[in-house]
Amino acid sequence: MSDLKSRWLALYVLCLGDLMIVLDSSIVNVALPSIQSDLGFSQNALAWVVNAYLLTFGGFLLLSGRLGDLLGNKRVFTGGVVSFTVASVLCGMAPSSGLLVVGRAVQGLGGAAVSAVALSLIMGLFTDPGERARAMGVFGFVMSGGGALGVLLGGVLTGLFSWHWIFLVNVPIGVVVWVAAKRVLPADEEVPERARLDLVGAVLVTAALMLSVYAIVGGNEAGWGSARTLGLLAGGAVLLAAFVAREARTAAPLVPLRMFALRNVSVSQLVGVLWAAAMFAWFFLAALYLQQVLGYSALEVGLAFVPTSLVMAVCSLRVSDRLVMRFGIRPPLTVGLGLAALSLALFSRAPVGDSFTTDVLPSMVLLGIGAGIAFNPVLLAAMGDVEPQESGLASGLVNTSFMMGGALGLAVLVSISTARTETLAAGGAAPVEALNGGLQAAFAAGAVAAALAAVVGGLFLRPRPMAAPEHPEVDVEEEPLTVAA
Repeated sequence: MSDLKSRWLALYVLCLGDLMIVLDSSIVNVALPSIQSDLGFSQNALAWVVNAYLLTFGGFLLLSGRLGDLLGNKRVFTGGVVSFTVASVLCGMAPSSGLLVVGRAVQGLGGAAVSAVALSLIMGLFTDPGERARAMGVFGFVMSGGGALGVLLGGVLTGLFSWHWIFLVNVPIGVVVWVAAKRVLPADEEVPERARLDLVGAVLVTAALMLSVYAIVGGNEAGWGSARTLGLLAGGAVLLAAFVAREARTAAPLVPLRMFALRNVSVSQLVGVLWAAAMFAWFFLAALYLQQVLGYSALEVGLAFVPTSLVMAVCSLRVSDRLVMRFGIRPPLTVGLGLAALSLALFSRAPVGDSFTTDVLPSMVLLGIGAGIAFNPVLLAAMGDVEPQESGLASGLVNTSFMMGGALGLAVLVSISTARTETLAAGGAAPVEALNGGLQAAFAAGAVAAALAAVVGGLFLRPRPMAAPEHPEVDVEEEPLTVAA
């Protein structure tokens, strides 16, 4: 097998592994009513089917990325695939609500390991700018289109079989990915003998992220001004400040603070937060609109997302890389995010008695075009200035910004929707009219977030030209792994 073919085969294995993780963030949403009915979840406890996954996934992304740099990305990737696959069996066969929540938490741990290093492995496999742009187009489709595919697959599996299969479908995929990864991914470089893991920093940032995620996902239920929410957010902020202070002093930081001095890294994190806030909310709110306003079944909701998936696939795989190579990173990023903002703005006007063709399909198509074009340049901008030995950490930072932005955006937009719905209901609006009015307000807020992402990326990113770089041989001193107290 030629070197080029082996690299593309490795890319497909990495994308398939990451697709499992991305699917799992949205595939559950459509099946929640069935899970609640079968396992006897209370309405409040049902949220933990989602929250347990988000907590461990978001909390361990940075640590997983750094472990990839220190222990080897292939080792961390395959370990994450094993953990995720075993946890999927536990979730699919769970006889009780408690075991399902535990399984979801373990899925989050495995998902963090896979997601945090996949992007780093791809950057190492493809160094030619043209090949890298095409590879990022494929990976970008997995990350952006996986949400739509998750809604589709969740609806189909739940509608035709049962909710158990939304988890069990991961098992054969996980086995295939693990076997293939062992064969086609490049071997890890020898573990340095003196490289140090900042254990204290790892504990601080992981705890800070988990507290913050917990506060965000529970903010609507507890109230954003409640003592619990404010206390958790304050605790997360204190731990994060302690982490920054620790990283500024230690000789072997988990996250070197100079990473944030890189303009494109910092700007890309902000773009990622805003973009994920809009995207996560769009998938969730669009499914809610189709089910609760238009009365679609789970299967019909899944099928309604097919146009988005198809258009996104074409733009990610066939259009995005060509635009990047011809115009650079900023123009397609700005246009793509602008189209996504327009999609959300159209959904903010969707009426109660709509026609799918005239009121839903245009928004679905526009979002597919926008996301398909924009995701590739966002990833390229975020990783372009990072040294190879820190690519795992940068990959973890990218994923953390998307995850935190998605969790925060979804929580805030659901809060906006709920408040608007309650106001309309108090004014005498019919229940479905009040619900739709709330969703319209949330879609409008999501459109603003996507538009801000377009403006920030267009004005402040300064990406390197997409030209073939020189690759001088540089001897990098490697150091062994020890634990820093």
